Amino acid sequence: MLRIDGQPRDLGGFRVRRLLPHPERQMVGPSILFDHLGPAEFAPGEGIDVRPHPHIGLATVTSPFEGVLRHRDSLGFVQDIHPEAVNWMTAGRGIQHSERTPPEVRAAGHRIHAIQTWVARPRAHEETGPAFVHHPAATLPVIAAPGARLTLIAGTALGATSPVAVLHPTFYLHVEAEAGAAIDLPDEPAELGLYVASGAVRLGGARLPAGTMAIPGPGPCRFEVEEAGHVMLFGGAPMDGPRIVWWNLVASDRGRIEAAKAAWREAPVGGRFGAVPGGTEWIPLPEER
Repeated sequence: MLRIDGQPRDLGGFRVRRLLPHPERQMVGPSILFDHLGPAEFAPGEGIDVRPHPHIGLATVTSPFEGVLRHRDSLGFVQDIHPEAVNWMTAGRGIQHSERTPPEVRAAGHRIHAIQTWVARPRAHEETGPAFVHHPAATLPVIAAPGARLTLIAGTALGATSPVAVLHPTFYLHVEAEAGAAIDLPDEPAELGLYVASGAVRLGGARLPAGTMAIPGPGPCRFEVEEAGHVMLFGGAPMDGPRIVWWNLVASDRGRIEAAKAAWREAPVGGRFGAVPGGTEWIPLPEER
């Protein structure tokens, strides 16, 4: 079993715990980035402000436990995402978006706790057009288990199928469990990861506290919940080769990364990545800050 402890990363005014990619493991199934935001308290007037930035070659998957984030993208979508709903943004050949705390939430003070992952696109679909889909919480399958509630975010598991469309065999499940619950890990995905967002679990004799990811070996296994909390199970079939990850860009070859960097440098507003309506801000390339 590979155990991963998250590393803090600054995303422009707030910090996240980053678990993937990791020096010993780039991907689990198609999941190539795994960030844990919060839990964090914001005083009235404070909030998250991630300015418009570009993506290629991936889909971003955002699902909060608590709080609200407002998504805006260059396709014109504006969508507040509430707890247990899912925003699935496909970058394809290029998109830009911003993520901010809505003004009314910012004014009141608030708490945020969320997970964001990136899902790599199969090679045959890296250059497809961008897209955005929002899935309200009520549309996602919920599976009841003793002492636990399991919400299927994407893929097929435990006899249920999520409405979130995927291009590669994918598995993403949110488990909210009480102390004493025992969950059998699905044996369908060839690659499986477990992340303890809050609480604590025991897996294969090892205690995993909040903020810990584990990638168990092949074969059936289960985890026992020692402290109530949130656990994410994710993975799927192995991806069709490694990927290059540079900043917010993902691709199977360096040329696509370099072309995207050049396009963002030359025209961050109105060029290849379009523009987020209502604003002229953008985040410069890291090498140019």
